[in-house]
Amino acid sequence: MELLAPYITDHKRELIEVALDHRTYHVTIALEDIFQSHNASAVLRSCDCFGIQKINVIENRNQYQVNPDVAVGATKWVDLVRYNDPDTDNSQACLDRLRSEGYRILATTPDPRATDITTLALDQKVALFFGTELNGLSKPLLKQADQQVKIPMYGFTKSFNISVSAAIIMHNLTSRLHEQKAIPWQLTAEEKTDLRLQWFRKIVKKSDLLEKALIKQTETGT
Repeated sequence: MELLAPYITDHKRELIEVALDHRTYHVTIALEDIFQSHNASAVLRSCDCFGIQKINVIENRNQYQVNPDVAVGATKWVDLVRYNDPDTDNSQACLDRLRSEGYRILATTPDPRATDITTLALDQKVALFFGTELNGLSKPLLKQADQQVKIPMYGFTKSFNISVSAAIIMHNLTSRLHEQKAIPWQLTAEEKTDLRLQWFRKIVKKSDLLEKALIKQTETGT
């Protein structure tokens, strides 16, 4: 980082520090077979805006496509984990991995019996799963979820566009987390260091070649 820092403007480094202070792994998003590229890309953009660092993409039937005009460079700042093994139940693989990492699995649904997202407890890490607008989440995933959650709605149309749903939920959860002092939702010092270096490398053009040259220069003193 010390070698790359001089190649990044002071303003950009200040923005990085502000972003790091609001980044979190306490909430993660999982998208199951989302085929509408504009919606999936809009979710990525919202994750960056709300400070959610990791997005999980499940590709059982539909391949995930990023629309650069909608994502507006968000893929540069967030971690995209893809589950697309053709010989695997990728929904199960994603669920198992997140559960092993300590996440409570939350399935989003318009079902009126589901828990209102505004009352959701945040003392444990949560992974929010979203399905397609037409069919929603798969039945096995809904069955295995620790909890089903919904957005309160009061109109005649009882569903939001998936990107709108994700943004509403992310805004609610991150706003509540920012007010919490007892919940360790922020990145650890080590996680900040790792992510800072990751971003430095993405900002500086040909950073891999530059790093090698600078390290060699430092070692040789030339």
